[in-house]
Amino acid sequence: MKPQEGRVAIVTGAAGGIGLAIVDQLLADGATVLAWDPEATKLAGHPEAATGRLLPRSVDVTDSAAVERELVRADAMEGGLAILVNNAGIAGATRPASEYQRSEWDRVIALNLTSVFEICRRAAPAMAARGYGRVVNISSVGGLRGIADAAAYSASKAGLIGLTQSLAKEYIRSGITFNCVAPALIETPLLAQMTPQFAEAMRSRIPMGRAGAPQEVAAMVGWIASPACSFTTGAVFDVSGGRLSQ
Repeated sequence: MKPQEGRVAIVTGAAGGIGLAIVDQLLADGATVLAWDPEATKLAGHPEAATGRLLPRSVDVTDSAAVERELVRADAMEGGLAILVNNAGIAGATRPASEYQRSEWDRVIALNLTSVFEICRRAAPAMAARGYGRVVNISSVGGLRGIADAAAYSASKAGLIGLTQSLAKEYIRSGITFNCVAPALIETPLLAQMTPQFAEAMRSRIPMGRAGAPQEVAAMVGWIASPACSFTTGAVFDVSGGRLSQ
């Protein structure tokens, strides 16, 4: 029997990059996956979409009404929601904080941090009532070290770590675990939001000398989201090619 057989999962930002790799990992582990993404139609041709184990859902995670509606849908499925991976996010502009526009700041914080708060505060009580849940939030090395010319992104990812650790303490005896993953630069479409110079500077700081692959992040998420990871909550898992060891 696969480790996630019979469990329902939600992955946000699921249509590409790290999100799609996580979807594939959870499917391989036996879960039924609700793949949330404004561009969820991109997943229509996925082999598991035809089997009913992959359910693409067009969801903007900053739309509270849509989030509430889709969480109700997930909880109505057999067994209810068991796994939540909050992956949706944007890099935002790469420029000094003195040149950052407030509207740009608000957009990054709303998507990377506030949406996760909204999803978790709605999803966690039902998980707790069932006595089981795995919540994995995708943070970043930037949330632990800060990145020059990426103040909004760094702040949002640092806030995500604080939110995760607060929820871990609030739900410590509920059967739900809340953990973070902190990747360094990963080869995803998110790189297209950065200038080539900024991306190269990020890559040069990784001791292994390369960016990570989405599948490397997904493998870590797969374990954290599994029943085997039962005695760890409030943790930040390093997927940084040695970046966090410096």
